[in-house]
Parts: sequence; C-alpha cells; structure tokens
Amino acid sequence: MSDAFVRLRDLTLSYGNTVAVPALNLDIREGELIALLGPSGCGKTTTMRAIAGLLSPTSGSIEIDGRDVTRLAANKRGIGLVFQSYALFPHLNAFENVAFGLRLQKLPEAEIRAKTEAGLATVGLTGFEARKPAEMSGGQQQRLALARSLVMEPKVLLLDEPLSNLDARLRLEMRTELQRVQKETGVTMVFVTHDQGEALAMADRIVLMRDGKIEQLGTPADLYDRPETAFAAEFMGFENILRSEGRELVSDQGRVTVGYESAAPMLAWRPGAVEIGSGPLQGRVIASSFAGGHREYVLDTALGPIKADAPVSIPEVALGETLAFDLPEGTARPLFA
Repeated sequence: MSDAFVRLRDLTLSYGNTVAVPALNLDIREGELIALLGPSGCGKTTTMRAIAGLLSPTSGSIEIDGRDVTRLAANKRGIGLVFQSYALFPHLNAFENVAFGLRLQKLPEAEIRAKTEAGLATVGLTGFEARKPAEMSGGQQQRLALARSLVMEPKVLLLDEPLSNLDARLRLEMRTELQRVQKETGVTMVFVTHDQGEALAMADRIVLMRDGKIEQLGTPADLYDRPETAFAAEFMGFENILRSEGRELVSDQGRVTVGYESAAPMLAWRPGAVEIGSGPLQGRVIASSFAGGHREYVLDTALGPIKADAPVSIPEVALGETLAFDLPEGTARPLFA
C-alpha cells in the first residue's frame, strides 16, 4: 500500500525462544483508526508493544511516516500510549498530569498552559483541572490519560484495551468519545481489544489476529458479514459451523440430510439465521434465556448443540420440549478455510 503511514515488514517478535509473532506484514494509513482484535495470546498486544518501542523485534522492520524506527528508542518515535490502567500520576491534579510531558520538553509556561487547557477541552474535562485522579470517575480518568497523550502531538496513538476497566454504560460513551477525538485531531490511532463489538463499533479497519498472524483484515462490515475462515466466523458470532458433505451437514457428533448441496466445504450460521418453529430438523431445548428483543435457545440435536434466536413475539418453548428448526443454505455463510 503506497499510502502507508505505519508499515510493518516481516516483523518477527519473540519472548526468549518462543516466537509470538512470525513475519507480520501490515500497512496502516495516516489518520486511520485501526483495531488489533483477537483472543488472549494472539499477538495483538505484543505487536502494539513493538510499534511503541517497548519490545525489540527479532527481525523485520517498523516504519512510521517514512522513517525506519525499528531500533529507535520509544521516546524518539513520536508515539502516544494510553495504558489499560491509565498510568496517571496519583499525586498530581488533572492539569499537571496533562502538562507533565510538556514540562519535560521545557516549553515556555504560557505554551504549556495553552496546550494543556486545549487538551483538557478536547476530551471534555474543562473545569476538572484541580481534581486528582482519585477524585475522578473511570471514564474521566480515561479521558485524562487520552488528553495527556494527545497534547504531545503524537504521530501515532496506541491504546491497550482502552475500555476494559469501564462499566457497560461508560464503555459506550467512551467509544463515541474516542471516535470523536480521533476524527477531530486526525491522529492515526491503533487500539488493542478482544471485544468484537468494540472493534466493530469504532474501527475503520480490523486486524483479526490468531497465533501471531493476521487471520483476516478488512472493514467491520467485511469481518461481520464476510468472514473468510472458520476461526474468523466463530470469533465474529457465527456460532453454528458445520461441514458440508454432499447433501449432508456434518459435525463431530453426527450428520443430517438437507435439501441442498453446497459448493463450500463448511457453512456457518449466526443464531439469528437459524429458522425455528418449522423445518425438517428437530432439537430439544436445553437452554433458554431472554435477551430483550429476542430469546436465545440452545438445542440438543443430532449435530450437537445448535444455538438459535427467536423473536419474543413467538411463544416461549419450555426446557425439555422438542422444537423444529431449519438451517437454510440461503442464510448461511460459506467458508473455504
């Protein structure tokens, strides 16, 4: 990609003799908000640490804005880093937390004050200058950590699980806040998360990682609607993944005959794509839970457990009762890997 602002080339990262990330290649555009997504141990945080300069690569290179920074110290890279724990100075008030890095640069006091006040205003903390971190909510502390990084005018802002310490309501608020700040400032932002919803809601593109490699790279719509592998499909909510052999759907627990023959070796259905209440297949309800606009069922079937969602307008089926269902080819995502 010719317009890459951050470029990782054959980046190999190791802990002792254990290779955590083997020969990773990734281009990130200037002004892009990109998510490194995946389960624990997939290499996403390790990759972020390498970009930040906190981990030296075994081999390969890292370029930022056309400059090779592979062996450059962390404080020389123009990187901002917001930690999961925020890492605020508890003895300093909000103003001094944000001004700390500017003071290390020995800027004039008037410039420090102007930049600090502007940084606090950007994240909606005007009026909180005198408060110490312990006197602020989790969301306010997250904003403060963000302001502290932004006032340094980083070329790239890295965020490590930035919303994991917040409750559900604050996470939703901070998603919007991070997007707003990123679009207003134009900073290139890379955030690490294991939360699919968070990545889908915020990112311009998502890098789904598995065992240190990129499993799939694309827009949120690409990954949500068009996963390319069984791993990607399962991670993005396709909870029913079955092999297709002739006119049969096959799992490790059994097989059933269906009225179609798929060209794909595997088919995947989200719970909402399973038709229940009618169809050629049968399952016994072994779990049921109310989820607001729909009810979630787990069916014990010849294929093993099948997860299905039903509108609340359909009468509830009790545990132990048998329910007819269908796995239509038309609502399935075909998978070839």
